[in-house]
Amino acid sequence: MKSQHSYSFVLRSAALCGVALLSFLSCSSTSSDLASNGDNSGNGNGGNTTGDPVQMWLTKGDQSVKLQQQGTAYFSGAVSSGTTIEIDPAQVFQTVDGFGYTLTGGSVQVINQLSAAKKQELLNDLFSSSGIGISYLRISIGASDLNSEVFSYDDMPAGQTDPTLAQFSLTKDQAVIQMLKDILMINPNIKILATPWSPPVWMKDNGNTMGGSLKPEYYGTYAQYFVKYIQAMQAQGIKIDAVTPQNEPLHPGNNPSMYMTSGNQTTFIKANLGPAFQAANLTTKIIAYDHNCDDPAYPLAVLNDPAANPYVDGSAFHLYAGNISALGTVHDLFPNKNVYFTEQWTSSTGSFSGDLDWHVKNIIIGSMRNWSRTALEWNVANDASFGPHTPGGCTQCKGAITITGGSSYDKNVAYYIIAHASKFVPVNSQRIASTQGDNLSTVAFKTPAGKTVLIVQNSNSVEKAFNIKYNQKTASVNIPGISTATYIF
Repeated sequence: MKSQHSYSFVLRSAALCGVALLSFLSCSSTSSDLASNGDNSGNGNGGNTTGDPVQMWLTKGDQSVKLQQQGTAYFSGAVSSGTTIEIDPAQVFQTVDGFGYTLTGGSVQVINQLSAAKKQELLNDLFSSSGIGISYLRISIGASDLNSEVFSYDDMPAGQTDPTLAQFSLTKDQAVIQMLKDILMINPNIKILATPWSPPVWMKDNGNTMGGSLKPEYYGTYAQYFVKYIQAMQAQGIKIDAVTPQNEPLHPGNNPSMYMTSGNQTTFIKANLGPAFQAANLTTKIIAYDHNCDDPAYPLAVLNDPAANPYVDGSAFHLYAGNISALGTVHDLFPNKNVYFTEQWTSSTGSFSGDLDWHVKNIIIGSMRNWSRTALEWNVANDASFGPHTPGGCTQCKGAITITGGSSYDKNVAYYIIAHASKFVPVNSQRIASTQGDNLSTVAFKTPAGKTVLIVQNSNSVEKAFNIKYNQKTASVNIPGISTATYIF
């Protein structure tokens, strides 16, 4: 996954920011997971119930409220003395592809330890519209560092090669394939991005699962490896919507991993991967980069190449270094290309409030305000020891879910970070304009059903009063300090 330097960056960053999504009213301290149709008392609009109603769901950093529906607020003429957040539905930005996680091999392994009934309960909660409605998944092509072992789909004995890919097989990923089939039964429209951590070691110049680079003589073979993978998954009824050529191409210290410069990736895409997809009539998107926001020059180098550009749908980013505004920078230079946010982990040593604050502000609100079509946290699930992982893989990555036994699991902060968007902002929603102020970060969407969804983060430690203005109507509301809320109207 990442280096220890990257881990410490996130911990430092998480401590800087406070997150809360917009709350129309002060909320009770009753704790609840996905409480349905609750109607807690609050102070929105001073008790007025004559205007248009607004649903509100809240998670507080102190964990006293977790994704709990609060009392209904109403639009009226009342205006408080606080900040006004104005939503302009006439200003339309990008279309949303979805919110979700990476379904690692380790996630599948631990989820499969649950009883059949408990496993189905969890999958329904994660992927159904009655749960949090995850709409986008990232998976690894071969092993990631959160698998229990390292493998590719064409491993050969030392010293042997397989340039025709005669030994290619998805056998070691059968558990992942079966879980994807189970998920597709719940949400047949979920989109899937696939990413390799390393090619087979016989294709690499160091013959090792860690680091090294792709040998030039295997560029064409590796492109066919992608083609065979996409076709094999399709034969299993699993459509791969997009691929990136390499996870974190500038981080060769993970296990598995590979170093791929922007020049190498450009050559691979324009001379091999793009033409191979075209020849095989594949519609799977090719997304460049898939690494940190501190090096936008990398995806720009790929996009600036006139031969590579036509094959590339856009660029993917992580935020273990840099600033989320890098997505907007790349988008503004290539507005006809998409940007995607594809990975951010929460640490076993982080705090619920700190991670909620930083991730909602940066990953959910920040990526969306910078034109991203996706916002993905890292790992779906792990065990209580933050495993499984490969030797040299991430030892501190905390999944959205911790599997604590055959009949129980816990929901962690990453669950709520994603849920506040995924449950309310479905695929093909469009981002619309919203203002910010007084340490309140916001992002707004119009859903395909015509609903407006507003997510606001309060980075203040204290409750803030503010107004929501929409189509010349206002709602005077409060949001608790260090809290996350989603509003639907």
